[in-house]
Amino acid sequence: MKLLYKPLSLLFSVLGGLLAGIAFKQVWRLAAGEDDAPDADDPDRGWREVLLAAAVQGAVFALVKAAVQRTSAQAVRRATGRWPADD
Repeated sequence: MKLLYKPLSLLFSVLGGLLAGIAFKQVWRLAAGEDDAPDADDPDRGWREVLLAAAVQGAVFALVKAAVQRTSAQAVRRATGRWPADD
């Protein structure tokens, strides 16, 4: 079970990362009215803006990661009747 779940989990993680990137761009566009979030090394951006963008990005990525991981574990349980972490 774990042998099958690990590669699928890795694939879902990659897809979740792509989805999180898209979601963050949309959230930032709505929140700041800009297409791109500030880079940490952009001299024209202040500390507050750079750190806020990093915090929002981290929150979005963590949320998407947890949702993808939980959904894939539930899918495995529906398909096999067992939770992936069960021995």
